[in-house]
Parts: sequence; structure tokens; C-alpha cells
Amino acid sequence: MKFVTKRVHAFLDYPVAIALFALPLLLGLGETNPLALYLSVATGVAALLLTLLTDHHLGVYKVIPYQWHLYIDFAVGIVFVIAPFIFTFQGMDAYYYWINGGAVLTVVSLHKSEVAVA
Repeated sequence: MKFVTKRVHAFLDYPVAIALFALPLLLGLGETNPLALYLSVATGVAALLLTLLTDHHLGVYKVIPYQWHLYIDFAVGIVFVIAPFIFTFQGMDAYYYWINGGAVLTVVSLHKSEVAVA
């Protein structure tokens, strides 16, 4: 069952970007490796830029095709899932990335194709 539409995804993008750079500070990420903090903050900034540049109704400049946005989201999800293994994040640092990576991959996998009918 695929129910995440382009419109729903667009509404999720801004709060997710803000959460990616705010939550690590609130949760005190970086105890096991400072990169746990910096990776999320950098990803939050990149996510905000991606959202501003994506061709959907909440994009400001609409230069990145929406399908590319989904590919980038998928790649971020994969990176977040494997980052704790590569960078030896432990405890909250690891759980944060596994939960966020799983959430991103779930949203992308539940994306509903929106094919225009002529």
C-alpha cells in the first residue's frame, strides 16, 4: 500500500530538515563520536537546500526534479543505516541514525507514483 504523495512528502521535508539539525543538539549526540552530531546537522542543512530547490509545490526554486529528490532521500536513508557501523556510533548515537534511516527508507518506499493521464 503506497500512500505518501508528492504533496505529503513536500510537507514532511521542512520539519524533517529542521529536526535533523535541532534534535542532535537536544539529544546530546556525539558522545561516542563527534561525527554523530556533525553528520546530522550537515544533512539537515543539505535537506533544507534540497527541499528549497525541489520541483514540488513547496519548493522555492524548483530546479531539482522530484524523482531526483527521492533518489537522494533513498541514499541518505542507506547512509544513515550504515553510518553507525562505519563510524562506530554506539548507544543513542547509533539508535538515532538507525531510526532516522529506517524512517526515510519507509517514506520513500511508501511513495505513491503520480502518473499524469493525458
